[in-house]
Amino acid sequence: MAVPEDWMGARPQQPVELHTDRPHAARVYDVLLGGKTNYPADREAAEQTLVALPNAAMIARQNRAFMQRAARHLAAEKGIRQFLDIGTGIPTSPNLHEIVQAIAPDSRIVYADNDPIVLAHSRALHTSHPAGRTAYIQADLCHPQEILRDATLRRTLDLSQPVALTLIAVLHWLPATHDPYAIVRELLDAFAPGSYLALTYVTGDFEPAALQEVSDNFQAKGSHVNARSKQEVLRFFDGLELADPGLTVVHRWRPDPVDLGATALSDADIPLYAGLGRKG
Repeated sequence: MAVPEDWMGARPQQPVELHTDRPHAARVYDVLLGGKTNYPADREAAEQTLVALPNAAMIARQNRAFMQRAARHLAAEKGIRQFLDIGTGIPTSPNLHEIVQAIAPDSRIVYADNDPIVLAHSRALHTSHPAGRTAYIQADLCHPQEILRDATLRRTLDLSQPVALTLIAVLHWLPATHDPYAIVRELLDAFAPGSYLALTYVTGDFEPAALQEVSDNFQAKGSHVNARSKQEVLRFFDGLELADPGLTVVHRWRPDPVDLGATALSDADIPLYAGLGRKG
């Protein structure tokens, strides 16, 4: 009997291995955001992360808030109508498509992630405004050409027009065998002038010992975390025009006036850099 295609036509349904015996970045992030789509190994890793880095849950929330502000800025002020979000993670509302389609209903969004549990919950990512389109593909950031060639992506996005590439807290999880700078360049090279890169990236600039402990905990369980300095993160924006206020910690990037909690935080409280750059 033929294997049926999944409901969004992205990929045939096949038995998948969730690897619930070891933590996964998307599921640990879900724990820190107060979600329920996780397993004991993820909760244990989150607890260990909180011991080493007590602000970890706040870091997750501020990271999410940056994504929302950047998406609003791109849709409302820059007129971007196409988005590719890689490393989507487990759906948490409001998602990127909810934010941008509330501003521009005709916006088109493709989400991509390599975690089978995200695929299992992708219906929550697929509730597009009827004037636009939202799609999900199961794909790995380590293989950018597979993402770019994906038929669902090609049906959803017009790569001859500007696209906003969002890489939110995902690049520092790449295996050491892959060059994140080359991956970002390969993706951006496929996009039209006027496209944007929005990313966040963990740093050890402020709390190196705590970040190293977190990294060691994940490394011991088969996951890789690679923190970078501000200058190293800036390299991702080589050849791009950085939007004000440049590369800064996430809660300093165009904070909402009503977010009084963020204004009270120091740079060291949220060791995550954020930036938005435009391709000329």
